[in-house]
Amino acid sequence: MLDSFVYRPNRVPEYQRLFQKHDGVRQWWKTPRSPYMLYPYYAMLWGGFAGSMYMMSRMLLGHKTWFSKG
Repeated sequence: MLDSFVYRPNRVPEYQRLFQKHDGVRQWWKTPRSPYMLYPYYAMLWGGFAGSMYMMSRMLLGHKTWFSKG
């Protein structure tokens, strides 16, 4: 197990070429795993923003819960 960690290939030059390439793509979108991390992040970001705006508008109308009370 330790041998696989010690003798693995050095990928630093590969990643330097990837991240220093001037291709117009943002740094956080350059790896193949980026969409798997960024799309859930964007969903939580915009979901939290939408929930905050929804509850702010309800608080302005005098409701203190997420759902209307009869």
